[in-house]
Amino acid sequence: MSDHDNAHDFKKHVKRYLFVFYALIVGTVLTVAASWLPIESVALTVSIALFIACVKGFLVAGYFMHLISEKKMIYGILTATIFFFAGLMYLTIWSMNKHSLIHLQYAQ
Repeated sequence: MSDHDNAHDFKKHVKRYLFVFYALIVGTVLTVAASWLPIESVALTVSIALFIACVKGFLVAGYFMHLISEKKMIYGILTATIFFFAGLMYLTIWSMNKHSLIHLQYAQ
């Protein structure tokens, strides 16, 4: 009886992975099709492609990396990573400002 349950669980996981695989293929086709749309705004085209890429990234991270079933610790680490990434991006953009302290020091 145990072997039958294991085989059933295995088939269930294979079906889920195949569904995600097919969804990723459809997402790739949609991304390529979005680049051919006759939209005047490049920003809208890029926004559509980025939205599709975010959905595909969620599918990969959620199912292939098993983040859907993980504990709160994983999300805590992810939140800290996003916080520090945003901080580093802020510092990078701030340092490019002509009136930042870095540029004022060398202006004298």
